[in-house]
Amino acid sequence: MNHRTLIQEHLTMTSPDRSNQAAEQRKIRIAKAFFLTAAFLSFVLSVTLWFSGDQERGLFVGIWVPSICSAGALLLAGNNHG
Repeated sequence: MNHRTLIQEHLTMTSPDRSNQAAEQRKIRIAKAFFLTAAFLSFVLSVTLWFSGDQERGLFVGIWVPSICSAGALLLAGNNHG
């Protein structure tokens, strides 16, 4: 699909279609923010545990960060293909 076709489709969309598309984009932004916030909080907790002397738990919580990011990427990618 080229850019002209995309622009023509966007211009011919009805108002409800645009509002549905905007609502979907809003949901995706909220989901992204949720996963990024969860990963950031996990990172902060991990660093806090590490420097408070509980290094083993700090490492355990630290491995949550890539897991949370991966789960978010997987779930949000499924939303694009679904």
